[in-house]
Amino acid sequence: MAHTIGFTHDVALPAIGQGTWYMGENAHQRKSEVAALQCGLDLGLTVIDTAEMYADGGAEEVVGEALKGRRDSAWLVSKVCPWNAGHSDAINACERSLARLKTDYLDLYLLHWRGGVPLDETIRAMETLQQQGKIRRWGVSNFDSDDMQALLNERGGEACAANQVLYHLASRGIEYDLLPLCRERAMPVMAYCPLAQAGRLRHDLMTHVKLNEIAQQKGVSVAQLLLAWVIREEGVMAIPKAGSIQHVKENAAALDITLTRAERETIDRAFPAPDRKLPLDIV
Repeated sequence: MAHTIGFTHDVALPAIGQGTWYMGENAHQRKSEVAALQCGLDLGLTVIDTAEMYADGGAEEVVGEALKGRRDSAWLVSKVCPWNAGHSDAINACERSLARLKTDYLDLYLLHWRGGVPLDETIRAMETLQQQGKIRRWGVSNFDSDDMQALLNERGGEACAANQVLYHLASRGIEYDLLPLCRERAMPVMAYCPLAQAGRLRHDLMTHVKLNEIAQQKGVSVAQLLLAWVIREEGVMAIPKAGSIQHVKENAAALDITLTRAERETIDRAFPAPDRKLPLDIV
């Protein structure tokens, strides 16, 4: 049974979506990026996550091209930069994103990270955008537990529909307090960089002996194993980059991977859960 998660009690979504970070930066890759996103939609990866900051809007333009004639088959997420999070600025930023995406609404609009604009002003902007029909839901990104508590203490803050944060096997800090807080509020967590950012951490995960043993026994790749681990618990969605058709196919297949208790225990011994509060990792 493929993994799904619920959003605001009215929609069930696949627990793996499609990320677009670094898309739209190279014109020569645009055709393949569009094809990868469309392949993901065909395979049921309906959540597409982008942001005004990615390639200065270029990623949103790629997504807009990929969704031509099939907007209704996607659940579309974008993000506003914190310096655009004031009331009129946020409304204008959303309208620019909608124009690049060639759509008239977003399913979810996130504050990319907390900046200097008061949270109550951003909440009012999100409420206005909802009233105008330009966004269906709003949420936040890169909010640690203290930021989430501050948000929830604001009038209207309880309407926050999601928190998107960095989360992967080598970065489990959110499990100590942030993930429990979000679960208590029935607020989905969207995990970016679920395979770790390129570099040493990514290399250490992909070459780890125990992870390779489990992956080999299950007949899957280590990347698929890592995605299956991120979505192992209810309410967590992984947003890996949809870099190529081959990667998208691998990502989609990971939805059907279930880890046994013994496999999870082996992974926990190799990469222990946190026993204390850790600062939120951000890329």
